[in-house]
Amino acid sequence: MNSTPRMKRQPFGTAWLLIALCTLPLQAQERQRGRAAAARDTSPSMTVEDYDPESTLVVPGEPVPSARFPFVDVHLHLNGAMPRAEMDELVADMDRLNLAVGVNLSGGSGERLAAQIAGFESAYPGRFVVFANVDFSGIGDPEFGALAAEQLKRDVEAGARGLKIFKSLGMFINDAAGERVPVDDPRLDPIWAMAGEMGIPVLIHSADPAEFWAPMDEHNERWLELRLRPRRKQNGPFTFEQVLSEQLNLFRRHPETTFIAAHMAWMGNDLGRLGRTLDEIPNMNVGLGAVIYEPGRQPRFGREFFTKYQDRIMMGKDSWAPDEYPTYFRVLESDDEYFPYYRKYHAFWRMYGLDLPDEVLRKVYFENAVRLIPGIDASRFPS
Repeated sequence: MNSTPRMKRQPFGTAWLLIALCTLPLQAQERQRGRAAAARDTSPSMTVEDYDPESTLVVPGEPVPSARFPFVDVHLHLNGAMPRAEMDELVADMDRLNLAVGVNLSGGSGERLAAQIAGFESAYPGRFVVFANVDFSGIGDPEFGALAAEQLKRDVEAGARGLKIFKSLGMFINDAAGERVPVDDPRLDPIWAMAGEMGIPVLIHSADPAEFWAPMDEHNERWLELRLRPRRKQNGPFTFEQVLSEQLNLFRRHPETTFIAAHMAWMGNDLGRLGRTLDEIPNMNVGLGAVIYEPGRQPRFGREFFTKYQDRIMMGKDSWAPDEYPTYFRVLESDDEYFPYYRKYHAFWRMYGLDLPDEVLRKVYFENAVRLIPGIDASRFPS
């Protein structure tokens, strides 16, 4: 017989009961402390729109107030009829930034265009070039494409150095039947062909960020922007992918015409896809206007992308705001970490420098623009 004495087993729940009885006073104390802290809380109530914490991170780095090289801004919207004093102030700001040549994309057409060119040239020769625009109000005319192409030819002969197409094409312009005019509408083919024949680039803005079509919920990266700018929310019958595919189809169909897709074609958040697209469409280039926050949040992949596609990327800012340019310079030139973007509702995240080599910077800042846009004074840039 087994004579080993048996150990007396305690009921399973007894130990847990003892632990619970011991912790009850502690829990009561925690609740009491929580109520006391709440009573002392004097912080203002706020929403996510208001919350903007100051980073406590201390890392090397400093602002970059002017570009390392003189640069061309290929994406400006200026008033060509501005008073001389206002133009003097504009050029003084350009000088401080090292902005050598500004491309005004809002030139219009006909007499308005000619007046803008004359105004800029008489005040500051060589500091500005002007792009023409197309008036789509006559789209219902069966001969619209041919007529618009002829007008573009006259505008180029009058001094226009390129053509700018606004996002209204593909989104808001309807024909005489009330149907949306797609970006690659064949009725417009004579315009793109004329641009190729005249040797001028077409800088085109198509669609808006894809998130503008997405549900406005906690997963939408553009929620704050849509909350503050609700008219930007897209609920129409067309999609982001539809408009983007129309733009890319247009580029493919006119290989002899040089195109510059504004805002990195809204693919700066997916540089792999953008790179594959550039590989497929050799006459496509991209501008950086209003999207430096995309490469600025992916510094390693961004640097790799800029290095590989250095011949296809051009500096541009979009809205004229001199105090916002240094963020572009800092992203492109420095190796700084975790510095703020200038507009919270576009990018609530921090920026990182790409630390691009000089040969890449030169191309992004001026060499690509001088090569693709006729009439830019190359003597304003280092050889």
